[in-house]
Amino acid sequence: MDKNTIWAIVLSTVVIIASWLLLPKIFPGLSPMGMSQAQNEVVEETNEPEELNIESEENTLESEESILAVEDAAEIKEETFKVETDLVEVVLTNRGGDIISYKLKGHKDTDTDDYVQLSDNISNNNRTMAISFGPIADNKEIVNDLFEVEKINDYTYFFKKTINVNGKPLVLGKQYEFKDGEYVFKLDVKLYTPDGKGLNIEDTSYTLRTSPQIGPHFNAKQNRYENRQFLAYNGSKTKKIILGQNKLTRYEKNFVWGGIAGKYFVELVIPNSQGILNAAFHSSLIEVNNYANAQAMFERKAFATSEISDSYFVYFGPRNEKELKRYNVAENNAWGLSGYRVNQALQTYDWLKWLETILKFIMELLYKVVHNWGAAIIILTILLKVIMFPLSKKQSLGTLKMQELQPKMQAIQAKYKDDQQRMQMETQKLYKEAGYNPASGCLPMVFQFLILFAMYDLFNNYFEFRGAMFIPGWIPDLSVGDSVYTFTKEVPVLSRFLGNDIRILPVIYVFTQLLSGKITQYGQAAGQSQASMKFMMYGMPLIFFFIFYNAPSGLLLYWLTSNILQIVQQIIINKMMKQKKEEIAGGAKKNQKTLPPKAKRK
Repeated sequence: MDKNTIWAIVLSTVVIIASWLLLPKIFPGLSPMGMSQAQNEVVEETNEPEELNIESEENTLESEESILAVEDAAEIKEETFKVETDLVEVVLTNRGGDIISYKLKGHKDTDTDDYVQLSDNISNNNRTMAISFGPIADNKEIVNDLFEVEKINDYTYFFKKTINVNGKPLVLGKQYEFKDGEYVFKLDVKLYTPDGKGLNIEDTSYTLRTSPQIGPHFNAKQNRYENRQFLAYNGSKTKKIILGQNKLTRYEKNFVWGGIAGKYFVELVIPNSQGILNAAFHSSLIEVNNYANAQAMFERKAFATSEISDSYFVYFGPRNEKELKRYNVAENNAWGLSGYRVNQALQTYDWLKWLETILKFIMELLYKVVHNWGAAIIILTILLKVIMFPLSKKQSLGTLKMQELQPKMQAIQAKYKDDQQRMQMETQKLYKEAGYNPASGCLPMVFQFLILFAMYDLFNNYFEFRGAMFIPGWIPDLSVGDSVYTFTKEVPVLSRFLGNDIRILPVIYVFTQLLSGKITQYGQAAGQSQASMKFMMYGMPLIFFFIFYNAPSGLLLYWLTSNILQIVQQIIINKMMKQKKEEIAGGAKKNQKTLPPKAKRK
């Protein structure tokens, strides 16, 4: 190679290097490759779909590099979006495309003086309607990426993000749609895999979750009359599981829909297509400020196609029959839902549902007349006592009859102690001659227990009692305990066992319980069981005082009214029994006088 050729190569190299380094500084609009930055931006924009929808992804997503380049260039910032209907106020975030606030506009939280917040315990690691990929047991981390957002209208938002899962890209889309007059919203979850192979992580594609905790906030240690439940409806009945403490538990059985419920509010997730869910979990893990979650999680089955689109109808609202039963008939709701029987989410004893329905119907009729739920409780309790009085009377007189037959029964037992069959025959003969049925004393007791269980469940969970005032200044809310004074600071011993409120209803209840026990036992003969009877009369009411101290005032009002009526009823029955005893004693003396002398000597 000659000398001139070498110099030509060296000079050319210097010119190329100089142009590479200096041109961008002299002409900022030019790139090293001779293309302006503006031209680069135009090219990047043309790689994005014109509309945010999954259907267009197949034409725009050619490689992992192009997907990531589009989203990196977008420089998405974290934002929130408020959706407001006549019933709810919802805040969405493009962080995961999740819900961070869900308030019910028609329901007040008395502790915060704000709307009831159903999306409670929200954190950076756990949000409402958040999604994680794969089984929940293996991957608890939710999608935390920032999503692209399209506002379709005031009630509909679409979120989209390309995410790398197990070393390959996929597109996740989430669309929320709300409607006026509805506590149900629709969530569409869309997944697109560019390689067309779908997503399978241990037979699961993704996991969807409810709120970390359902509001309003409650103190589980002090409020023994409220809990959190996992619900699963299998097409015929609903399984209700009270959540444990700091646990993540798998629900093994099949279900049509599931969710989480508190005493007065519920969150239900209803997949539009049956069979797409693999399993469900319920969580009471402690994640934020020592306050346990109450969350349902649903695993979606794996898929092997290029894309899927799942629709979920999600109910976030009151746990009352008025709202829930609307979704049993298509004409009664704007979504056209029917057949899901979401009113199965109501809190009730399944075997006593018929009785609760009757009692609720009567009480609602009474409320239409008196326009006060406390007064309706009192009147209903009076009606029940009047109806049950003949049974109580029969039970008491049956006890007296049993006492009258006791000497003859002891004689039969002594005479036929070696012949059990003959003893039973003679005993039945004695009952028949005396006109006494031993089962007659059990029937009133069984019926009273049925009423007690039904009334307890009804008054402890009846939604209409929430915020219902009985007596201003004393019982402003039948769903919580009454209060005449609240300590601003915790009193060490008092707060631990009873809370910070001074209540009057539990004191009156215990007094009436003691008085009722005293009157019931009046005139009864002493026996070996006297010690246990004293404990029942004095000890149990004192125990109940601590158990019922923070009970809902509506429930205590029923028990208090029932005790007062029981006292009046027992006074009447005691008077009747006294007269009956005098009649029996007078009859015995008369018979003794009319016996012939020989019979007397015998």
